[in-house]
Amino acid sequence: MLENSVIFITGGTGSFGNKFIPMTLKKYNPKSIIVYSRDEMKQWHMAQLYQEDPRVKFVIGDVRDKERMIECTRGVDYIVHAAATKIVPTAEYNPFECIKTNIHGAMNVIEAAYHNKVKKVVALSTDKASNPANLYGATKLASDKLFVAAYNKTNPTETSFSVVRYGNVMGSRGSVIPFFIKQSENTGVLTITDPKMTRFMITLEDGVGLVWKAFEDMLGGEIYVKKIPSMKITDIAKAVDKNAKIDIIGIRPGEKMHEQMIGEEDCLYTYEYDSHYKILPAIHDLFKDPNRIKDGKRVEENFNYSSDNNPEWMTVEELEKWIKINTKTIGNY
Repeated sequence: MLENSVIFITGGTGSFGNKFIPMTLKKYNPKSIIVYSRDEMKQWHMAQLYQEDPRVKFVIGDVRDKERMIECTRGVDYIVHAAATKIVPTAEYNPFECIKTNIHGAMNVIEAAYHNKVKKVVALSTDKASNPANLYGATKLASDKLFVAAYNKTNPTETSFSVVRYGNVMGSRGSVIPFFIKQSENTGVLTITDPKMTRFMITLEDGVGLVWKAFEDMLGGEIYVKKIPSMKITDIAKAVDKNAKIDIIGIRPGEKMHEQMIGEEDCLYTYEYDSHYKILPAIHDLFKDPNRIKDGKRVEENFNYSSDNNPEWMTVEELEKWIKINTKTIGNY
């Protein structure tokens, strides 16, 4: 489907873009991938990797700028919306800026896609959007609602919108694994907020695959959630350094004990598949649409998908093996 197409990715110099671009070039051979972001230095560094590939193009711009978004998405077939203000404390201390990027930016992406008759848009979400406990999660919930509602049954458009939702990516810049590795190297003491804490574990490759799945499957308004394993935070620490001392520092403001991808309030609209769940739109009765349900099975009443009640768990040995294989790239993106 993405073959010979023009793909536009917002926030394309981030962790996701650094994996999505090479994987998509190899698998689909698109006509071009346009990287749209506001950080010229990150673009310059990334451009060095693609000097010999004319399919990768770079454009400076901000999702807050609707006119620029409209200008730069002319002739685009597919949009991946990855730009976000996503560091929890940053959002708490700079709420206006978080709202401008995560909510107003989402609106601008939608309007640009409408204006230029883009075929499909997939927006990246987060576990923090499910029953949010902090501003970042609240803005991403609002963003999710905007993309779900962008499909209007009473006034259909040529553009379809959907969302993919997953937690912190393993080894991504600012995530817990590179944080623990740095602490292990510097002091030999790993700081843990609460030993009962659990987290979902997803690789960048799995995140990219979920976006591809959404593009292939979507009709409009769906939220896709991949089935992924969980780990206790204490086991993540053991996988990084079994001999490190542990310092329990207490949970931080806005931080959740466990990550949640799907809450009980969504179970009426959620269907299960072999490798993922799909939350269908509650509006316009689209959750009853057999073309959206396909071969899905409705989840049970009171179902929720959380890192503490997950049937699939990653072992310390499995994470140790992953860290060993990916040592050179952990924390780079």
